[in-house]
Amino acid sequence: MEMQNLYLLVPLAPLVGAMIAGLFCRVIPRWLAHTATIAGVATAFVASLIIFKDVTAGNTFNGPVYTWLTSGDYTFEIGFLIDTLTATMMLVVTFVSLMVHIYTIGYMHDDPGYNRFFSYISLFTFSMLMLVMANNFTQLFFGWEAVGLVSYLLIGFWYTRPTAIFANMKAFLVNRVGDFGFILGIGLVLAHFGTLDYAEVFKQAPGFANATINIWGDQQWSLMTVTCICLFIGAMGKSAQVPLHVWLPDSMEGPTPISALIHAATMVTAGIFMVSRMSPLFELSTTALSFVIVIGAITALFMGFLGIIQNDIKRVVAYSTLSQLGYMTVALGASAYSVAIFHLMTHAFFKALLFLGAGSVIIGMHHDQDIRNMGGLRKYMPITWITSLIGSLALIGTPFLSGFYSKDSIIEAVALSDIPGAGFAYFAVLAGVFVTAFYSFRMYFLVFHGEERFGKDDGHDAHAHHDDNHDAHHHGLAPGQKPHETPWVVTLPLILLAIPSMLIGYVAIEPMVFGDYFKDVIFIDHHAHPAMEHLEHHFHGAAAMGMHAFTTLPFFLALAGVVLSWFFYMKRPEIPAAIARRLSGVITVLENKYYFDKINEFVFAGGARMLGKVFWRGGDVGLIDGLIVNGSAKLVGWVAAISRLFQTGYVYHYAFTMIIGLFVLMTLWINRA
Repeated sequence: MEMQNLYLLVPLAPLVGAMIAGLFCRVIPRWLAHTATIAGVATAFVASLIIFKDVTAGNTFNGPVYTWLTSGDYTFEIGFLIDTLTATMMLVVTFVSLMVHIYTIGYMHDDPGYNRFFSYISLFTFSMLMLVMANNFTQLFFGWEAVGLVSYLLIGFWYTRPTAIFANMKAFLVNRVGDFGFILGIGLVLAHFGTLDYAEVFKQAPGFANATINIWGDQQWSLMTVTCICLFIGAMGKSAQVPLHVWLPDSMEGPTPISALIHAATMVTAGIFMVSRMSPLFELSTTALSFVIVIGAITALFMGFLGIIQNDIKRVVAYSTLSQLGYMTVALGASAYSVAIFHLMTHAFFKALLFLGAGSVIIGMHHDQDIRNMGGLRKYMPITWITSLIGSLALIGTPFLSGFYSKDSIIEAVALSDIPGAGFAYFAVLAGVFVTAFYSFRMYFLVFHGEERFGKDDGHDAHAHHDDNHDAHHHGLAPGQKPHETPWVVTLPLILLAIPSMLIGYVAIEPMVFGDYFKDVIFIDHHAHPAMEHLEHHFHGAAAMGMHAFTTLPFFLALAGVVLSWFFYMKRPEIPAAIARRLSGVITVLENKYYFDKINEFVFAGGARMLGKVFWRGGDVGLIDGLIVNGSAKLVGWVAAISRLFQTGYVYHYAFTMIIGLFVLMTLWINRA
């Protein structure tokens, strides 16, 4: 019973904090808002640690908390499933959220919406915890929609900026598209399995392996394939996979702390978590896994290319998030679910670190985000510099750092997979290693090394991208002004995130990927999808894996990316400029993000408007107003006009009419007789 109260405490503590900061945001002082929310999230983190220890000791829990709704034979419950997968996610979510909460004190220091912001991020943490702790699809869907709603509030936090309002609407609408697929998948589960409880669904699943359904025509479709693809479409929206990725780069319009919270560690990983949780279903459909691996491969490679041409510090990190989510999705498609969760965890630390490091640079640069206006920041911001370097090295997969273990495991798993599409995916993840190293270190060198390009007017607009509250009057450093290291509330979270970014991979790879940490949680049909089994034969310990890495292709590709970016941007900056001129067509395609936005606006938005116009013009104006309303009035008027001709008031007219009428009646009567 004690543990069950603790399970309840984890999501409810941030909720209480959010309510205190949110409901009384106009009356309570700032210190109370951040103290209440940080205390709530810290409580959730400590409780998660205790639960994690309890789970690793072998105590799991699966049961309802209360029944929300009963309808006929169906019961919709709120319930918790506490196992190793949930415990891992709870730790990641609460720890990163706690770091972001502390960091926010420094970042949002001058913002008038301070209390409101703390309320939102705490509410976001509650939503995410409800999602990962769910033991049934009802609660999963609740958490899923709640994180979508709160992300909408956060992305549009500075609601006086048109770009922020456009970005949050875009995020909301794109997520609706994904969620439509998701709810169809849940509907199929309810219709065929008769329950929404995970354990019950997974138990029945093998019996439906060969079941087919009829969607349209006489064509029979595999039930498992359709269900899994529908569920995965939900994941594509949340985890920003092509073509539902368009919202994520634009969501950089929100303040930097939420870029770290939403786009690094929590919301975008919900899709990855959900597919891993659904492994007993996905294992029954090779077609669905093939679909997953191809979508992931396209995202991993092509979103990386876009990172190369970005000049906004946050957008570079945003595109690297998209690319890394592609890697996780590729791992899911190769049935390497544990590797996907492992990469999710390592990525959460180093990507949150990179985002918060970028935010620290933005504060130091007085809210200028253009990396072309930076350079040489290393000596002014030493803590931000060293932590950002650690984050970048972890991201590109430097041996012995956390990102290396998870990223290399994904590449190896894909190489050993025989799912249709694995060959293309292997090429994509390998090419992605070079691309990632190139754009990450392009940003790193331009920001922290080389000549100082700030505090002077050098021709291009220093204010093209800025991330500041709407009432600030300055953007960028004034001439002669120097950047400065940020206060401890900003640098402490950077240091605390840098530690796991270095160590967690080395410590966790053996139990998480090759041990029985996920035993009875993640299911793999080794006979049909043998990649993980093969991978285990090649693994001889974390140290050996790190040593072996220096002779592998990914290491040399990453090294080549770093060296090339150093050569291009430190030694010979005229070369990339010349390449850009030579390849202006390719650059145009990249700058337009492969025209996804244009296609969406023209085909879907334009098509919807055109359809609306057809219905309005044809249906509303033409049929309803024109034919039914005005037409019936005209008909009555017409009949009345004819009737009026006979109403003259002369007796002989009426007598004549009666004779004609009688004549007509007689004619009809004689004809019938």
